[in-house]
Amino acid sequence: MKLRDILAEIVEKKKDIVANAKREMPLDEVKRSLTCGTFAMTHRFRERDWNLIAECKLQSPAKGRLCRRYSVTELARIYEDNGASMLSVHTDPHFLGCNEDFRKVRAEVSLPLLRKDFIIDAYQIYEARMLGADAVLLIARILTPETLKRFLYTAWSLGMDALIEVHDRRDMEAALATPAEFIGINNRNLVSFTTSIEQTMELLPYADKSRTLISESGVFTGEDAKRLRAAGCDGILVGEGLVRADDVAAQTRLMANAGEEEKGDMA
Repeated sequence: MKLRDILAEIVEKKKDIVANAKREMPLDEVKRSLTCGTFAMTHRFRERDWNLIAECKLQSPAKGRLCRRYSVTELARIYEDNGASMLSVHTDPHFLGCNEDFRKVRAEVSLPLLRKDFIIDAYQIYEARMLGADAVLLIARILTPETLKRFLYTAWSLGMDALIEVHDRRDMEAALATPAEFIGINNRNLVSFTTSIEQTMELLPYADKSRTLISESGVFTGEDAKRLRAAGCDGILVGEGLVRADDVAAQTRLMANAGEEEKGDMA
């Protein structure tokens, strides 16, 4: 099955998930249950030149189960203890994610949290903040340019950051048409479902270097991370490259400190 089919399937199912959520807890009730955030992602990323968003990822729609050794909360604690700047937590069932896992991680760690989901309705942004999210993922491919901008402003109105995910030049143009600070280049090919950091290398020349640029997926080695940093990325989002490592803690440290040796040598 091609990614475009998987993506369409996920988005179609998401409509039902959101409709059910609205019935169980109407938007007005969600709004009464939340407090505004403090743009924790922005503050954290300004503290360091290089940032790792470590993903608590147990499963992939394409590759199946990725991690059986740890729970989501166990991964979160390992990441926090070993230098991650921020955590990404799935709430979509295709990745074995759920809202309850997000709440558990929020109670366990103090790092900023990104709600990793397929956001197609503003309701999900309010819900994310109610769950304790500091940022949301907005996928340019599944939103119109107008909706992308509107959702960005909705996130900001709640004190949350937004990571706009792009896959190609058209997505990049849509992202750059917004005032978004954070742009993530997803290295997953939408036809073959393979990942390669060459996707980031190809799109970086078309990016605005004044934004914060994150390379997502397909980062498996310290050399991958160093190469992306040297190319101009400000950080990486890594899931499979961490959870499938023999030593998750050591791999987290490696990714979080990528390029620090070279930086020290030049000082």
